[in-house]
Amino acid sequence: MKKTRKIVHIDEEKCTGCGLCIPNCPEGALQVIDGKARLISDLFCDGLGACVGTCPEGALTVEERPAEPYDERKVMENIVRAGANTIRAHLQHLKEHGAQKFYDEAVAYLKEHNIPLPEEKPALACGCSGNQVRRITPKGKPATDTIRPESQLTTWPIQLTLVPVFAPYFDNAHILLAADCTGFTSTAFHSEFLAGKVLLIACPKLDDAQFYLDKLTNIFRENNILSVTCLHMEVPCCYGLVQITRQALKASGKNIPFKEITLTVDGNVKEEK
Repeated sequence: MKKTRKIVHIDEEKCTGCGLCIPNCPEGALQVIDGKARLISDLFCDGLGACVGTCPEGALTVEERPAEPYDERKVMENIVRAGANTIRAHLQHLKEHGAQKFYDEAVAYLKEHNIPLPEEKPALACGCSGNQVRRITPKGKPATDTIRPESQLTTWPIQLTLVPVFAPYFDNAHILLAADCTGFTSTAFHSEFLAGKVLLIACPKLDDAQFYLDKLTNIFRENNILSVTCLHMEVPCCYGLVQITRQALKASGKNIPFKEITLTVDGNVKEEK
């Protein structure tokens, strides 16, 4: 009997077969077949979702359903045939997602087959650069005066999971949907991005993407929303929040103005559209 676990789901109607997700699945669980991305085997999908944020159409999500248990040893049989770079990408993917058990199994497989353990690179080949450890040098000294900017926060709660769909402040609201990290990266978060908006925060990588999609769809559908701004980080996994928002806007059946702002990890605006 199959046990329930997290595994990637592909919406075939949205998938264009572009193949951008394929390099971000070193386990080999995804292939483009007949013009669509396909999950070729439950055994190869670890359910960690490294591919999700790379899909420009939002066709990839992580769902929980009955599936064959992930088999690290079977994955490694495919991985080693692809060479050292794929082995390195797979090991870094497991380590950065905290999948220590699978990482240990992969290393044991390499040792059993006398395959050298590849030297790890500082950047993640799997595309999960949101986990890359780095040091950021401040551009200036902390302010020494006692004057603090006024907070522009006007509503509570702000976490999307906790916010009621029918909260009264959604009436005629401009919404700022911000990835969790943005408020800590940008010193101008309140003055440049939050002023005049209702704040919702979410993490597309660590939280339940399907829950957020359903919640946002209901918020957009049931309230008179004037605009939605999605503020997210430049790391690949964070783009999942954009896809969730776009899907929710479409599912709501409303034509709500949408704006996307991307921040670099040192707090600057990288792109605005």
